[in-house]
Amino acid sequence: MNPIRNTFTIVPDGPFSLSAAANFGFGPQMARPKPHAGVHLRQDSAGNVHGEVLGGADPARVKAQVARVLSLDRPGSAWVQIGKGDRIIAALQKDFPGLRPVLFYSPYEAAAWSVLSQRRHRAQAALLRKRLSAAHGAVFALPDGPLEAFPLPQALLRVKAFEGIEPERMERLHSIARAALDGRLDPGRLLAMKPEAAGLILLRSTGATDILTLHEPHMPEYMAHFYHLEKRAGIEDEILRICVLQKPGGHLEPGHGPYPCRR
Repeated sequence: MNPIRNTFTIVPDGPFSLSAAANFGFGPQMARPKPHAGVHLRQDSAGNVHGEVLGGADPARVKAQVARVLSLDRPGSAWVQIGKGDRIIAALQKDFPGLRPVLFYSPYEAAAWSVLSQRRHRAQAALLRKRLSAAHGAVFALPDGPLEAFPLPQALLRVKAFEGIEPERMERLHSIARAALDGRLDPGRLLAMKPEAAGLILLRSTGATDILTLHEPHMPEYMAHFYHLEKRAGIEDEILRICVLQKPGGHLEPGHGPYPCRR
């Protein structure tokens, strides 16, 4: 563990709660493998987020990555504005003040998580990820306790077998590691992909906004619940209509896609 420590501060543009983000779940590391870096974050009474970097990583790069993971890399005013015109969003903003999407640390980790969690309970997959990270990744001694970092691609390729990971699943993890080393999981390249081609990796790791995919199973279900939509064949059209009209100046243009939607 590297004793080098640097600090940075992020001033959120709009409401933000670090506590809500910490309880959200997984939070993009640079797509090209870089050395691990640990970051201890705190939020002051004015809402500013302060970070202490452990390790020798470039503080500016770490700050940019943290901002992206916490969705602080873009103004929050548009999200606030949506709540003023949509009572469902307004109610959710009231119930979860300051909550913004928390992303995976990298497209690489998002892809690896999709393999580790497939056909597993989330808690079981999280424990497996923790064990794999402790054994083959890096462990940082943060003020709140040790934190395991997922193995870098080159380290993951050296893992031939691990308890809880079947050979077929391990080969899929190795394929993801090779893709990361080849630059095929670069955030810029993923942002140029169609939503249906990138799925979870695009939406949960790059910070892409104004993109809607109906291939994610939970979102249509939640939309149907909150907006009292009938679960029928045409529900996709209703979801598209709601999302397009939430965009400032949004209007429907039948036959055009992908349709924009604020995340």
